[in-house]
Amino acid sequence: MQVEHHELHREFPEYLEVMQALRKTDSSFSKIFDEYDSLTSEVERLEEEDIPVDDFTIEEMKKVRVLLKDKVYQILVAHKDSN
Repeated sequence: MQVEHHELHREFPEYLEVMQALRKTDSSFSKIFDEYDSLTSEVERLEEEDIPVDDFTIEEMKKVRVLLKDKVYQILVAHKDSN
């Protein structure tokens, strides 16, 4: 199965330096980033290995991932605007 990758550096390449800085200085951002990264890895693993999982479970995981991605983006925009 062809799996689309959703790493944050691919999603927001224009914020790469901001993400790197925030991961070092903002534990809250780092926690959200790590949650997103972990969830993305798990979703991609399930899809790549074609592991049987019900549609509800995978869709819920993807919804949580979108919420985390939105939080990351909000933090990135706020940080970039404040500088």
